[in-house]
Amino acid sequence: MSRASRVLTCVVLFAASAAAQEESVTATAVLDDVNVLWTCLAAFLVFFMQAGFALVEAGFTRAKNACNIIMKNLMDFSIGSLSFWIVGFGLMFGMNESGFVGTSGFFFDPDAADAILGGSFGWAFLLFQTVFAATAATIVSGAMAERTKFVSYLAYSMAITIIVYPIFGSWCWNGLVGDTGAGWLESRGFLDFAGSTVVHSIGGWAALAGAIVIGARRGKYKNGQSQPMPGHNLPLAALGVFILWMGWFGFNPGSTTAVDGGSFAKIAVTTNLSAAAGSIVAMLVSWVVFKKPDVSFALNGALAGLVAITAGCDIMSPAMAALTGAIGGAIVVGSVMFFEKLKIDDPVGAVSVHGVCGAWGTLAIGLFSSEAGLQQLGIQALGIAAGFAWAFPVSILIFLLIKHTIGLRVSAEEEAAGLDMVEHGMHAYPSPMALGVVPRVAPVAEKQRRVTEPIPVPSTS
Repeated sequence: MSRASRVLTCVVLFAASAAAQEESVTATAVLDDVNVLWTCLAAFLVFFMQAGFALVEAGFTRAKNACNIIMKNLMDFSIGSLSFWIVGFGLMFGMNESGFVGTSGFFFDPDAADAILGGSFGWAFLLFQTVFAATAATIVSGAMAERTKFVSYLAYSMAITIIVYPIFGSWCWNGLVGDTGAGWLESRGFLDFAGSTVVHSIGGWAALAGAIVIGARRGKYKNGQSQPMPGHNLPLAALGVFILWMGWFGFNPGSTTAVDGGSFAKIAVTTNLSAAAGSIVAMLVSWVVFKKPDVSFALNGALAGLVAITAGCDIMSPAMAALTGAIGGAIVVGSVMFFEKLKIDDPVGAVSVHGVCGAWGTLAIGLFSSEAGLQQLGIQALGIAAGFAWAFPVSILIFLLIKHTIGLRVSAEEEAAGLDMVEHGMHAYPSPMALGVVPRVAPVAEKQRRVTEPIPVPSTS
């Protein structure tokens, strides 16, 4: 080969190598942008779950408190967004040398985004984690429905997104991002992919604390027996469950924060199967126990299956996912009945769906997942116990502090009138009387006379 040929060959090879490197850089940049897009879209789906929670809670409670339920869900997300941006994210994902709490990333800004996560993905991750924090906070709303002062609930909503949720989250998820360190549970091998314990059980145990401190609704228990207080709109609750089911396709698959590898599609399948199995089994169990297929239990069974699979959706086969959801559907029926016997009034079953079934789903990783084994089962049990030992007593203290300062519960008269008028000055479903239109009610004799007598014809003269 001549010298000119060798030079030409080198030039061609160099150009091909440069082009390949440029294509690789371009492909990586495109993939990064796609991952940001997917994480944001998943966050939007999880945000829409707030609508689902609002409808479920409103439908399962009485009409005179529907405005209050809607307002609390709205404020959960609004207050939670600001609180998590200012404080919560830093505690959960900031530099964590101790393994217990983050110490940087407060008032999340461009510098924090670059330091912790790197550029645009940092913003997507902040948004995704914000909607998770709001989910944990809104779980408490249903368990304390129909008797809580609005201002007191706002105070607690802020506390859970500043203290309760992010500190426990730092124990389990801090190592997800950057080089900020790993939480003490995470470093021991605790697994909770999308938050059966981190989000749902923490919210559920906080709800249990709130329900205990505030006490049952007046009239709920008479002579030691539970009295039915049916929700006013089951179709509304059903719509809320379907919205939550759809939102969970952002909650679980979105926790991949990436599209490469296609794992998010498999996670969507395991999530769906668990929800379906949970709904069917809850329906069947209620059918056996109550002699009728109970609608409310079937709806909560779907949510139980969704909560249960959230921890292990990435490492369970479809069959094991369905089994996890099926057991969750049975557990939620038994759990609701158990808390009823304890006279802990939870109008929507939030403690059972989120607290108990969240714990079950976390434990199921040690039984049914690809990581199953006695050692993993022990680690999962440790995480569940740590979650309860943190969220329940801290929430008890917060609720007691609120109770003895600004007050936690409305008066008996206000509770009887309904929180819509007492707290917000309006009805969710205004009647003609409420609108100031007073219909003229004729006496029975007058009505009969009008039926039997001919209608007078006006004179034309």
